[in-house]
Amino acid sequence: MAGTQDEGVRRRRVFYIPGYDPIPPRRYRELYRTESAAQAGISGYRIAVQAKQGDGPYGWHVAAQIDGAEVHSDIEVLVWSDIVRASMDKGLLATYGALIRTAWIYLASGALFRLARLRKGPLLAALYPVAMLLGQLMLALGLAWVLGALLALTGVPGIGWLGLAAVWPMLAWFRKQDGRVYAYYLMHDYAYSARWKGAIPPPLTARMAEFGTQIAAALDSDVDEVLVVGHSSGAHLAISILSDLLRDRAPGQGGPVLSFLSLGQVVPMVSFLPDAGRLRADLQFLAGQQAMPWVDITAPGDGCAFALCDPVAVTGVAPAQKHWPLVLSGAFTKTLSPERWKELRWRFFRLHFQYLCAFDRPGAYDYFQITAGPMTLADRFAGRAPSQSRIETPTSGYRSMTP
Repeated sequence: MAGTQDEGVRRRRVFYIPGYDPIPPRRYRELYRTESAAQAGISGYRIAVQAKQGDGPYGWHVAAQIDGAEVHSDIEVLVWSDIVRASMDKGLLATYGALIRTAWIYLASGALFRLARLRKGPLLAALYPVAMLLGQLMLALGLAWVLGALLALTGVPGIGWLGLAAVWPMLAWFRKQDGRVYAYYLMHDYAYSARWKGAIPPPLTARMAEFGTQIAAALDSDVDEVLVVGHSSGAHLAISILSDLLRDRAPGQGGPVLSFLSLGQVVPMVSFLPDAGRLRADLQFLAGQQAMPWVDITAPGDGCAFALCDPVAVTGVAPAQKHWPLVLSGAFTKTLSPERWKELRWRFFRLHFQYLCAFDRPGAYDYFQITAGPMTLADRFAGRAPSQSRIETPTSGYRSMTP
């Protein structure tokens, strides 16, 4: 099989699946360009990024010299930001309606309480937009009451009710500031999966099938490794995409190695919902197959991810012969210097993207050596034991599986 440790990797295709993100994919190229240069300077290797030429998915070319080997990698972003933007294109009333519906689904299904047993960070992240949006509503109503009281002092009968006119403009102003507080963004993120109770919406199902076709085509090319990277919500998309792909065809001998890296995953937020049968079936399938390695990297310092929670085991669908994922820690408190950690510690959203960035005290995990270096994912982590701090206790109240 190509890409073994003896031969090494000389050519690689990387497919990056982002999370629920409305921003166009150019930001990922710029992030890769700046952070890879920083990591290369720290770790002592060479790496160069160029814009992709020609048609097809958005991406870039990487030329690297690492450990004495020259490696060429083509990285492509599998874009679903248009679907995200469409789901976020809602008015104020629709957003507050989504808040009520999402809270009810997680409460009534019991998923919220079961998720709380895993990690408090993601639960707080889920409650944050609810608290912020309700707080904004309370402030707007408070301002309306003050204005109404002032208008009532004029003595004109009924004029105090005009204070309510301030509610809508104030809520609209809050929404314009969301680029700094992310309340609306996060609310739409959680509402997107909750609306379907964990099932995959039809537009996303069709897009995922397209992604699978693109990955399958890469497996017919002459590269050494095809690496799929799923970040945040993109991890559970990748799980279903790759499960469908492997059910249809296993990577053949002599062809590229197929590898899967999940980063900062939030799988339980979906797999714990009542109608997430397909995802649960895919989790079980991917954990039991041996054709493709799956390494899952999270960090307790990332409050938005289910850090060190084995997504298969906690969902309660582990097969009798479970091989994957290999759950490892990004160990931000060790791989970032005390000064850098102090700088980033309370920047929760930024820390959720640290997996894609440079570390000033790098350990075994190096995103740029994984995506542009001479070793396959399996070879890089061969022989490593899973994190001793991982959580594997089956916690989900829903175990049904619908392939």
